[in-house]
Amino acid sequence: MRRPEDETFQANADYLEAQEARFHEDPTSLSPEWRRFFEGVAFATGKGLDRAALRCEGAVMDLVNAYRSHGHLVARTNPVRPRRKHDVALDPSDFGLTEDALDRLYTTGEEVQLGPATLRAILAHLKAVYCGPVGIEYTHLPDTSIRRWLERRLEGPDGLGSPDPSQRAHLLAKLVQAVAFERFLDLKYVGQKRFSLQGAESFIPAFDALLRTAANLGVAEVVVGMAHRGRLNFLCNILGKPFEDVFSEFEGYCAGEVFDDEEGDVKYHKGHSADITFVPGRNLHLTLLANPSHLEAINPVILGKSRAKCYQEYGGATAKLLPVLVHGDAAIAGQGVNYELANLSRVRGYTTGGTIHLVLNNQIGFTTNYEETRSSLYCTDLAKMIQAPVFHVNGDDPEAVCSVFSLAVELRQRFHTEVFIDLLSYRRHGHNEGDEPRFTQPLLYQRIDAHPDVLELYRQRLLQRGDHSEETLRALLEEYRSTLQTRLEFTRAEKSRPSPDWLTGVWSHLRRATAVDFEQSPVTGVPAERLQRAARALVELPGGFNAHPKLVRLLEQRRTMLFDQQQVDWGLAEQLAYGTLLLDGHGVRLSGQDSRRGTFAHRHAVFFDQSNEKEYLPLQSLAAGKRGFHIYNSILSEYAVLGFEYGYAYASPEELVLWEAQFGDFSNGAQVILDQFLASAEVKWRRQCGLVLLLPHGYEGQGPEHSSARPERFLQVACCANLVLAQPTTPSNLFHLLRRQLAWPFRKPLVVFTGKSLLRHPEVRSPLAELEQGRFRELLLDEEARLGKASVVVLCSGKIYFDLLRERHRSGREELALCRLEQLHPLPFSQLEALRRRCPRATTWLWVQDEPANMGAWNYLQRALPDWPLQKISRPERASPATGLPGRHEQEQRAILDQTINYGIDGSQRGTT
Repeated sequence: MRRPEDETFQANADYLEAQEARFHEDPTSLSPEWRRFFEGVAFATGKGLDRAALRCEGAVMDLVNAYRSHGHLVARTNPVRPRRKHDVALDPSDFGLTEDALDRLYTTGEEVQLGPATLRAILAHLKAVYCGPVGIEYTHLPDTSIRRWLERRLEGPDGLGSPDPSQRAHLLAKLVQAVAFERFLDLKYVGQKRFSLQGAESFIPAFDALLRTAANLGVAEVVVGMAHRGRLNFLCNILGKPFEDVFSEFEGYCAGEVFDDEEGDVKYHKGHSADITFVPGRNLHLTLLANPSHLEAINPVILGKSRAKCYQEYGGATAKLLPVLVHGDAAIAGQGVNYELANLSRVRGYTTGGTIHLVLNNQIGFTTNYEETRSSLYCTDLAKMIQAPVFHVNGDDPEAVCSVFSLAVELRQRFHTEVFIDLLSYRRHGHNEGDEPRFTQPLLYQRIDAHPDVLELYRQRLLQRGDHSEETLRALLEEYRSTLQTRLEFTRAEKSRPSPDWLTGVWSHLRRATAVDFEQSPVTGVPAERLQRAARALVELPGGFNAHPKLVRLLEQRRTMLFDQQQVDWGLAEQLAYGTLLLDGHGVRLSGQDSRRGTFAHRHAVFFDQSNEKEYLPLQSLAAGKRGFHIYNSILSEYAVLGFEYGYAYASPEELVLWEAQFGDFSNGAQVILDQFLASAEVKWRRQCGLVLLLPHGYEGQGPEHSSARPERFLQVACCANLVLAQPTTPSNLFHLLRRQLAWPFRKPLVVFTGKSLLRHPEVRSPLAELEQGRFRELLLDEEARLGKASVVVLCSGKIYFDLLRERHRSGREELALCRLEQLHPLPFSQLEALRRRCPRATTWLWVQDEPANMGAWNYLQRALPDWPLQKISRPERASPATGLPGRHEQEQRAILDQTINYGIDGSQRGTT
């Protein structure tokens, strides 16, 4: 819809008269803005249209809209830098209004809630609203209702609001805490790295105001993601983390109950949660998640966790749970995950009802000036990608900051939109307390050195207003300092250690894994009647559903396979695992690019009516209780989507949460999530997660980008059962592997290197009976008789087994034993040792892999099995995982098969080490 400033008031009087004629004839034919204009302007005096008067009124309205659109460009939002100059038309003369127009009465004053007013009064009002300590960007919003609500709120008699005496006293107390906390640490731990909040301390009372507003508006839970800047202050003064827990980390005391494989993390990465009471009788649950120094990486995790908790605990009522992300100015503009996440935020399956984005804008990225950190005007300009409102606020005005934080919550709760706040501040020290910022910003730090902190500025303001006495402030400071000193002395005397935070809440029924847990998998078979119920759901469509003819045939094939042949292929085994978990009362969520159909068209978990595109999800009929079956096609992103699913699983110990890569090769687009969360969260932060990654992997001649999920990367970080890495080759083993995720009394991330050519391979079938009993088998052995006679035993993993099996049959070399390692980590050591005992005649043990020698599992196995006489057969070392030349691929594959099958014949041992 076009707006008045775009088309109306720059027009000539003839055009305006034409619009007035339309208004008389049919007011509904005009836009709401036009109707308001004629109702409030042309007829406010009860007279007809006066061309000259209308021109003036139109010019004043243009001026009003200019302030609404561009006032933020001249707002007084920067506490330490001079305002950049912008060529913006905000003077009355820019709109043809002369000096003598200033004291005339204009009915346009109605538009800004002044009533008929002089231009002088209108100008003063606009400057106060749009050019003070808060700059607002909202006229780009396509939603008229949000724009009008903001205009009424901002331009109304109360504006952003002013705190009453009790609110002011509380604000002062929180500001004292924020400032005194940093001063205390400055004094007691000189030069120790803590990434202080100094220069942006108004963030603490403002966040407190945000929480109070949220609680009053019915929010039950707030989930926060935040980088290191100001984190310790936030932990103590917002979350209420005991001071002695923080002091003990400075003193070097470890948390109690430290496990041998626990690594821990630095104090400014750790999380915390607490219940806080703002509304009598009702707690607000506040969580700050632990996160790495990889800036912004926590953001998708926060939103995944928020969505999970919203649907699990609040029935999908997004108004009950509020996600908040705290950014740095360089990071929000510089890190691509933010743009991915903005794109994801309003896509089905990933929405959270709106996120509040708070930017601690200290105008420097480490040593880099803001002009070097972005091409856009503001660090928050990505908000315009999703048409979200943006507030820029001066951090030296704590009352304005608190008002903006509270208003952001109101906006989010009312309109379910993202809101961005750019809190302009500065950094009192360098990037950390040991850094010297004057090397690179000498002039800026001259101003900062001479600049009073926000508490001193607010003290002066309160004294001028007579709100508080000097004695009141002194007493607040002394009381807080005394508390800190008492807790520090207690910490040092008692050598107090932080309390362990381990498997609480919805995780309390689970435990830490032990080495014994991985010697043999738990039984995961399913009774026949339950399996049959799930199978029937997969082959039936509702009456009148017009499915694609090819999919009707697919259902017939599945029905024949299940009920006549009593077999399952890969796609059926996977969906039967989901279906039986649903019948057990668990939830299942799967997302990824093209996951509903499957990249290779093997899944078809969703059917589309060919006449109206209505969806039918067969597995939904098996869902019980509040948990269900959810499968989503994701945006074309790995980083943000995998982070989101990690966060979802992080909050969902009783759901099977899976992320599927289109091809496993693309998973390294999410390497930060893989390294910083999936592989290490448990040893750093004592946080388990049962997320499953499905990574299509296999060498079929499709080139370097469609062959390898890079198993070597995962195996490089695999240690102490931090990850489970598996490459199943039978449908039944896949079935048991997926069900094992929720059968274990603990949770571990699972990476499954899934087949591609195996999806329709005629030999990749399993009897249905194998799903009714048994467990996941980490090691699949050859026939017992062959093992006893074999002189050469081949260990392999994945699709190459079937190539070797075919070649063994073709060559007639039946004495060669083929065994499949279905789980690469943790290795089934006891089963491998048992295999050695069952092969008394074996003189040669080969590891055969598709991947080049410097990739795949070879290097890992050398480290893990140093006493085994393993030799390898593989492609030569390569920089790229696979060739893109079909002829060379066939040649390399042929060489691997020939070397393996012919090993030991006529002394042939080529290509082994």
